[in-house]
Amino acid sequence: MDKAAQRQKFIGEFDNLVAELQQVARDYKMPQEAVDWLTKNLNYNTPGGKLNRGLSVIDTYCILKNKTVDSLSDAEYRKVALLGWSIELLQAYFLVADDIMDQSKTRRGQPCWYLAEGVGNIAINDSFMLEGAIYILLKKHFRQEPYYVDLLDLFHEVTFQTELGQLMDLVTADEEHVDLDKFSLQKHSFIVIFKTAYYSFYLPVALAMYMCGINSEEDLKQVRDILIPLGEYFQIQDDYLDCFGTPEQIGKIGTDIKDNKCSWVVNQALLKVNAEQRKLLDENYGKKDDESEQRVKKLFAELDIPTIYEQYENKVVGELREKIEQVDESRGLKKDVLSAFLAKIYKRSK
Repeated sequence: MDKAAQRQKFIGEFDNLVAELQQVARDYKMPQEAVDWLTKNLNYNTPGGKLNRGLSVIDTYCILKNKTVDSLSDAEYRKVALLGWSIELLQAYFLVADDIMDQSKTRRGQPCWYLAEGVGNIAINDSFMLEGAIYILLKKHFRQEPYYVDLLDLFHEVTFQTELGQLMDLVTADEEHVDLDKFSLQKHSFIVIFKTAYYSFYLPVALAMYMCGINSEEDLKQVRDILIPLGEYFQIQDDYLDCFGTPEQIGKIGTDIKDNKCSWVVNQALLKVNAEQRKLLDENYGKKDDESEQRVKKLFAELDIPTIYEQYENKVVGELREKIEQVDESRGLKKDVLSAFLAKIYKRSK
């Protein structure tokens, strides 16, 4: 089954999930108006992205079980797909809330949910409902499993870790009060590890591991020790592409400079600037106009940030490959799980 077919099979499970949540609402005697609202919330905010996190659960499970997607029984596929959709619900919860906090205008090619007609601040409650749906579904499908509590603990812990990363991002990079003295590579590392790496890289693999019965702390630590730095590398790559990639490459117009983001690129620049260059950054970074953005981009090029990035990428990829080679597979963990993640990221252009 090719990637497009796998994606379609995964999307096909979403309707079943929505139907289950509709039934839960009806069992609570919710009026049809509320059921319809819940349905629209789920459909508008959950399935529209790349679905990489959800699909990674299935990919990891298949590698660990030495199976293909085609060879999974219907019941087996439904359960692992449900864990994948649980991450996508978590992602939807984060994005609905994040868009309100950032006062963003669009998400995935459509107006942000809080800007959709008739929604407004109801979106705050809707974000809570997206998160709550995770635990309704986990209870229904996994309560009898020996790893049920592990799933709950994992989702709760990773959710809190992501919220800590969001907090640091919000207090470090206030769009209304630009202060580059607040930035540092240490803060950037904390933000990207907690805001992105745990739920985007560690969570999908750990969920599949639990379902496969690979649950020793030694194996979970092996995975964390590789996937967290790999997730940091992914975000640094994202920061770099936001500035130096083309809209055709990355599928969007980069906005980190205008949004006063505490990105890897600006932190590298701050380590190299002289007094005159720092003044230029202070006067132009975080400004909403195109001219200021171009001045900053020109400075980044003068500081040779692309060469610094290439050196960083070569170093970190070499270290990650070395760590993957040293993985102990004696308890069922497989190096291929980690190699597959690295292969998706290395030298990507979008």
